[in-house]
Amino acid sequence: MVLEVAHIPVLSGHEEAFERALNQAATTVLVRADGFLNFTAYGWCVERPSVFLFTIEWNTLDDHVVGFRGSDLFGEWRALIGEHFDGAPVVEHFAVR
Repeated sequence: MVLEVAHIPVLSGHEEAFERALNQAATTVLVRADGFLNFTAYGWCVERPSVFLFTIEWNTLDDHVVGFRGSDLFGEWRALIGEHFDGAPVVEHFAVR
């Protein structure tokens, strides 16, 4: 399993709208992705209050970076949450043992 860890900088004043959009994207888009296992929203960073943390569990790295990102689902995902971004997200992947 691979854990995607995402730090998303969110525009000031968009916090509530972002959380709603993220929940919608997770429950309507991610669930249709091959290799998707689980989504967890953690919340806002203490030191950087405009940054939101979430994780996504995937079967493999390719399920995320090739399958999902290369699919129409990624466009749907970004259409829902992307308008709230204040810069590029930081996304990293971890091998879970």
